[in-house]
Amino acid sequence: MNTQLTKSYFLSQPHQPFFLLGIVNAILMMLVFLLSYKGVVTLSIDTLTFHSYSLIFTLFSNVFNGFLFTTFPRFNQTQVIERSFYTTLFFSNVFGSVFFLLGSFISVYAVAFGMLVLFITHIFSINKLYEIYKAGMAPDKSDSFWILTAHSFGVGGHLLFIASLFLPSLLPIAITISFYMYAVFLAFSVGQRMIPFFSHSFAPKDTKFIKIVFGLFLLRSILSSAEIQSATIVIDLLLGAYLLYEFKRWQLHPLQSPPILWVLHLALFWLPTAFFLSALTTTAALLLNTSFYFITIHLLALGFLTTVLIGFGTRVILGHSGQPPHGDSFATKIFLFIQLVVVLRVLFSLNVAFGWNLNFLFDITASAWMVLFLMWGGRYAKTLLFGTKL
Repeated sequence: MNTQLTKSYFLSQPHQPFFLLGIVNAILMMLVFLLSYKGVVTLSIDTLTFHSYSLIFTLFSNVFNGFLFTTFPRFNQTQVIERSFYTTLFFSNVFGSVFFLLGSFISVYAVAFGMLVLFITHIFSINKLYEIYKAGMAPDKSDSFWILTAHSFGVGGHLLFIASLFLPSLLPIAITISFYMYAVFLAFSVGQRMIPFFSHSFAPKDTKFIKIVFGLFLLRSILSSAEIQSATIVIDLLLGAYLLYEFKRWQLHPLQSPPILWVLHLALFWLPTAFFLSALTTTAALLLNTSFYFITIHLLALGFLTTVLIGFGTRVILGHSGQPPHGDSFATKIFLFIQLVVVLRVLFSLNVAFGWNLNFLFDITASAWMVLFLMWGGRYAKTLLFGTKL
C-alpha cells in the first residue's frame, strides 16, 4: 500500500493513532519496568515513579484521548475535532513518551522534560474538550461535566508527578490523585454512561449516582493520602456496596450477553469487587502486620481499567472501521486472558503478604501483561493502520 495513503488512513480518525501509541507504550513501559525491577537496568528515577506515571499518562491517557476525541463531540452534539489538532497532539505525545522513556536511562532532568511535554499536551487536550462542552447543544451535559472533572484532577496529578521528581514526598499524593480521581473515575464516568446504553438497559439511573460516587472517591483519596486506613476500610465497603447495588439495578444480564458486551459488564463489576477486596486485605494487613503490595490499585488497574479499555477499544476499532462490533473467538480469548492477568497479579500480592517465596509470579504477571497487549495489538494493528477488515 502507498505510504502516503497508509498515513492518510492511519490519521483519519483520532482513535487510530492514540490507541496504537497506547498499545506500544503498554509493552515498552512494562518491559523497562520489569528490567529495572529485576536490576538488569538502572533508571534515573525510582521504579515506582516510572511504573505508575508511565501507565497512567502514556498508556491510559492516550487511550482516553483516542476514545474521547472520537465520542465527546457526539456526547455534546458538536462538530468533530479537526484533524490538524489531534494529529499535532498525537505527535507531541509520541515525542513526550520517547523523551520520557529515553530520559529514564539518562537523567532526571530529561525525564522531567518529557513529562512536561506530556503535561502540556494534557492541558491542550482538556482545553479542547472544554471548548466542545461549552459549544455543545446536547440537552444533558452532566456526564461530560464529570469527564472534564476527572480530567482536571488528572492535570493536577500530572503536575504533582513532575514536582515529585524533586520532592519525593509528593509521590504518594500524585499517584492517589492521578490513579483514583483521574484514571479510574474518568473510565467510570464514561462507562456508567455508555455501558447501559450499549446493553439497552432502560432502568432509570439514580440522578445522584455519579455525584455520590465522586464524593466517596474523593473522600477515599483524602483518607488514603493521609494513611487513615481504618476509615478507608469503611469507605471501601460503602463504595463496594453502593456500586454493586446500582449495577445490579441496571439489569445488564451479563450471562445472556455476547462477549463484546459481557466484557464491559465484567469491567463494571470489577469495581465493587475491588473495593470489597480492598477492605478485606486492608483489614488483614492491619491485623497481621503485613503488606498486600498495592493489591487494590492492581485490582482496579487490571480488573476494571484494562478490561474496560480493551472492551471499549475493541468495539470502537471495529465499529469505526465499518465492521460489526462483534467479539469473535479470538477477541473472547483476549477478554478472558485479561482476567488471567488479574489473578496472577493478585497471587503475587498474596505471595508478598504471606511469604510464599513465589517471586517468579512477578515475572509471569509482567510477561502476561505484555503478551496481552501484543495479542490485542497484533489482532487490530492492521485495522488501525490500514482499515483492514477482519
